[in-house]
Amino acid sequence: MISKWRAITKKLLFFSLMLIMASGNFALTAFASSISLKESGGGFESAYIEWSPISNAVSYNTYIKSANASDSTYIQLDNELIRKYSSYWRADAVGLTAGQYVMKAEAILSDGSKESTVSGTITVSANDRTGFAFSGDSKYGSGSGAYQDNGTIKDGAQVIYITSETAKTVTLDVVVNGSGKKQTATGIGEILTLRQKGYDKTPLAIRFIGKITDNNLKGMLNSTGYLQVKGKSSYAEMNMTLEGIGEDATAYGWGFLIRNCGNLEIRNLGIMLFPDDGISLDTDNCNIWVHNNDIFYGTAGSDADQAKGDGSADVKGASTYVTVAYNHFWDSGKCSLCGMKDSAEFFVTYHHNWFDHSDSRHPRIRVASVHIYNNYFDGNAKYGVGITNGGSAFVEANYFRNTKYPMMSSLQGTDTLGAGTFSGENGGMIKAFNNKIEGASSLIYANSNATSFDAYLASTRNEIIPSSYKALVGNTTYNNFDTGKDIGVSESGINNVNDVKQIVTGSAGRMNQGDFTWEFNDAIDDTSYTLNVALMTKIKSYTSELVSVGGK
Repeated sequence: MISKWRAITKKLLFFSLMLIMASGNFALTAFASSISLKESGGGFESAYIEWSPISNAVSYNTYIKSANASDSTYIQLDNELIRKYSSYWRADAVGLTAGQYVMKAEAILSDGSKESTVSGTITVSANDRTGFAFSGDSKYGSGSGAYQDNGTIKDGAQVIYITSETAKTVTLDVVVNGSGKKQTATGIGEILTLRQKGYDKTPLAIRFIGKITDNNLKGMLNSTGYLQVKGKSSYAEMNMTLEGIGEDATAYGWGFLIRNCGNLEIRNLGIMLFPDDGISLDTDNCNIWVHNNDIFYGTAGSDADQAKGDGSADVKGASTYVTVAYNHFWDSGKCSLCGMKDSAEFFVTYHHNWFDHSDSRHPRIRVASVHIYNNYFDGNAKYGVGITNGGSAFVEANYFRNTKYPMMSSLQGTDTLGAGTFSGENGGMIKAFNNKIEGASSLIYANSNATSFDAYLASTRNEIIPSSYKALVGNTTYNNFDTGKDIGVSESGINNVNDVKQIVTGSAGRMNQGDFTWEFNDAIDDTSYTLNVALMTKIKSYTSELVSVGGK
């Protein structure tokens, strides 16, 4: 009798399954009874959790708490931080101090019940706030924008979310005159235009989510295709952070133009097919921190050397106390112009950047005093650091792998081997210390040729370069800024040069190295500075896997 009932039960289950499949609603997830953790992890002052969907969930909420705190301390994340992808859901928490956390995802089911999954302990690291953007000699002392230097958002800060759908409709009340009167701005363009009046210094975090195209920003960009962030006058206090959320925030077909800004941060963004420059610190900016971005090809310019776009991240127009750090430059033609028509000294730091088969300008310096440390120069076909017009550069503890000419000064040393790289400009001075150099074609130190050289090789970090060493053309001396000024980093903050490759390739670029993958062929790409057609094709065909934003 029991065997007979088992047989009937099996038949009933079989026919039920056939009916479900015939209805077209059959899916493996239909049988999931609880929410399932897929992945979790921590980054720089951020953490995330991913989970598999439940078919009968109508919405999701997410929470975070310190690992050792009670469950009553869970803080709910903004709804916009929850996103749906093709096969999973994800939420990111930002503005965290370094430490250990636990995240929770909660599903609200169709019957009103709840299911949740909790991560293990997530370790969050602090951002590396060093360099001139954090110098005590600077105007604001910090480039953390809307955030405090411990990573948390400032009290009273405003937060807005920019997606492909909300870029033109997002609203914010902005103070527009001295009496404190506010006006509601609609669209990111109008928000930034009203902030330009200079009355509203409220800390503002602008959070970009997913792939946002120039068409999504139509009417929000200026006439040359930039999202312009501008203060009322030189070095105006902005207290602003422009940040990508997660691994896939991408500015696609547009760039950032920064003018008259003080205390501004740009982080965790992919920038593709930008017009002219990707990030242009154009005029009178200070305490600017550009870090953890992936910068790809721009659109081709009119000049022969602009096939990959023009500057990837340029610093010019009396912009000073700037830190450019932990960025991943993907085969850039011209990474970073540092000074254009500048005539007065300004101060910039480049550290922990991955110059990944990029060609030149790492950076290309005029007039400025620049500290360049712990960068990974990886198969650079033209040159590494270039200096002209009396600039001074301290090049410290970098790893140069197959960089043709690691350091150059205009019209002397290696630069005289060819037709001249720097348009006949006067030379400048480079102090080199403790760099790791492999596969260079030419590097001439002043210690072996005191007249025509690329750099002075210091025997100690704090060595003062004698005034007897001068640029061959222009006769300028090294100004020893690194020993007489607060450069925003101490000796203890410099990583061992033998660890630079591992640190940089593991940390530069967006969170978890972003959602774009590419493998360069060293045998070809180390020496080629032509546009990589296959890479450009992949960039042009890039699509986001993001389905929707919000927990429903």
